[in-house]
Amino acid sequence: MRALQARRFAIDGLTLSEIDRPVPRRGEILVRVRAASLNYRDLAILCGGYMPQLPLPYTPCSDACGVVEAVGEDVSRFRVGERVIPVYIQGWRDGALTPEQRNGGSLGGPLTGVLQDYVVVPAEDAVAAPDYLDDDQASTLPIAALTAWSCLQQGRLQAGQTVLVQGTGGVALFAAQFARAAGARVIGLTSSDAKAALLRSLGVDTVINYRHTPAWGQSVREATGGRGVDIVVETTGSSLSESLTAVRFNGFVGVVGFVGGMETSLNIRQLIGPMIRMQGVVVGSRAALEAMIRMMALHQIRPLIDSRFPLAQAAEGFARMQRGEHSGKIVIKVDNTSQ
Repeated sequence: MRALQARRFAIDGLTLSEIDRPVPRRGEILVRVRAASLNYRDLAILCGGYMPQLPLPYTPCSDACGVVEAVGEDVSRFRVGERVIPVYIQGWRDGALTPEQRNGGSLGGPLTGVLQDYVVVPAEDAVAAPDYLDDDQASTLPIAALTAWSCLQQGRLQAGQTVLVQGTGGVALFAAQFARAAGARVIGLTSSDAKAALLRSLGVDTVINYRHTPAWGQSVREATGGRGVDIVVETTGSSLSESLTAVRFNGFVGVVGFVGGMETSLNIRQLIGPMIRMQGVVVGSRAALEAMIRMMALHQIRPLIDSRFPLAQAAEGFARMQRGEHSGKIVIKVDNTSQ
């Protein structure tokens, strides 16, 4: 079978190889991958900055949708022919994440990734793909959608509140859609008129261009009548100081990403004085993914796809993400005969 492997930590180190097709053991399913979607984590690993000790070669990418091709012994959760989505952190089925699950169970590093024709996962570590989404759309759910969902859940989102999202990446767009579905107001940050139009098309109430307004925290407060937003979905990491300016007294800042860098400086008084609740957010469990999918189906929320690339041209998708040209999710078509 085909597998896209990185033989060195660089986008141009990706090579399409032929490897043995895996065989499902007891409790496992063999999934024929139809579509995969890229996350910033995948790019960070590929470029060597996130998991530099990961043994080479490795197969990138964690998020996919596919069809069950075969099942091992004692599998009753799925049948051959059913569409499934593997869970990003394998083994995290419910409850709080443990260090053992966090350090050892993530697809796309350290576990084998999904940019290959077939993958094997435990049947208990996959969920049914929603019928109303096609393969490309369903492949975007395990990290981007679930991270947005978990952040809003941990922020205790309620109708009538205000949520701040940053940019037009997958997490930000999902957070905007979920917040609107919950009856919240949304303020969005972006860098261009085209991306601003996209945010407004999703129902984002106020859009601020952070290139024109670098000190956007105060502008966000002004847009809320001086009160500040209830929840910040912090995807950049480098903008925490502005986020703390933008959030209300006793508000919530969910730190979900590091697209702007892994280090930043903070004025601790911004955190302590207004009693801000700040927390790191790591996707969610299998149970959380299933709950999110039920909510999405109820509201018919559809992921926004930026672009699609065949498996052999996946490097172009990674390069597009690296240049920051995308709005929404970049999908890799592994099986071009799929939906």
